[in-house]
Amino acid sequence: MTSSLRPVALAVRTPPKPLDEGRRTVTMRVVMGIFVVVPFLALLAAVPVAWGRGLSWTDAAIALVAYTVTGLGVSIGLHRYLTHGAFTATRWLRVALALAGGLAVEGSPTQWVADHRRHHQFSDREGDPHSPWRYGANIRGLARGMAYAHIGWMFGRNLTNRRRFAPDLLADRDIQRLERMWLPVVSLALPALAGGLLTWSLYGAVTAFFWGGLVRVAVLHHVTWSINSVCHVIGERPFRSRDRATNFWPLAILSFGESWHNSHHAEPGCARHGVLRGQFDSAARVIWCFERLGWARGGPASGRAGVGAGRRRGGPAPGRGGVRARGSPGREPGRRPGRRSPRPRRPAGRSSCAG
Repeated sequence: MTSSLRPVALAVRTPPKPLDEGRRTVTMRVVMGIFVVVPFLALLAAVPVAWGRGLSWTDAAIALVAYTVTGLGVSIGLHRYLTHGAFTATRWLRVALALAGGLAVEGSPTQWVADHRRHHQFSDREGDPHSPWRYGANIRGLARGMAYAHIGWMFGRNLTNRRRFAPDLLADRDIQRLERMWLPVVSLALPALAGGLLTWSLYGAVTAFFWGGLVRVAVLHHVTWSINSVCHVIGERPFRSRDRATNFWPLAILSFGESWHNSHHAEPGCARHGVLRGQFDSAARVIWCFERLGWARGGPASGRAGVGAGRRRGGPAPGRGGVRARGSPGREPGRRPGRRSPRPRRPAGRSSCAG
């Protein structure tokens, strides 16, 4: 009598992918240094240049438009949409938001998202790529840590593993096609082209390149980086979170609402960061407009409960569950489905994702 044996499947736990996927080459760090230092030098020269009547209304308009487009690209496109999937969008809007974020000259969209998802998974703990508390809580350690969180971490040797933290974007053909377009060069060239065409002069192209290109990039850089440094040390913490993220109101306008960082860390999946009364959040209002136009859904206009209101009522956490459109960003690593966000430390007005 012959018996057949069926192999027994053993449950083998696959070890997690490493946090880093490689090292930055010398060439990568030199190029990064150029795109960081040169705009900063232009920013230092901005005041004397403007004082000498080197800033025209045309230059100011070009710089303002470029700052708004790229700043919203970071806040809405790279952060709230691609990183956290706080709302869903049509394909063309998805590509447009990724393009606007890429034009901010803050790295490729995939790497930006990978770094930020890793930051949320290990926020202010070992593994966080840019915590200002990494060197201790004394004055010397904190000063060193803030400098590292603001700019120093970008020149580190290790690269965050995109296959672990952003596999969805690596598999997205539209996003990867965008990243082959030399977006930093395009970002600096477009203001110069606009200035030259509007003034029909080489001088107009040069001044627009200075203000709408270099100075605009530098201002947005340091506003974004201040969220990593200042908004984990200075400010208020009306909501409980697992880290030391704070709300810092002076940066609310320039950051398009990103500086309501404690609110964001209390509920990363909420498309609205300024959830308390009087907290200006222009990015959330733009998302609301996208929803009204039928280009997006699941954001502020949906009326989902937010950081405080939903928790007090015992409702489901916003940004978790529900139907997500095909091709929209998935849940970032480290977030547990159905997990409730912490309650606010104290009642502080109505807290909601609703517009």
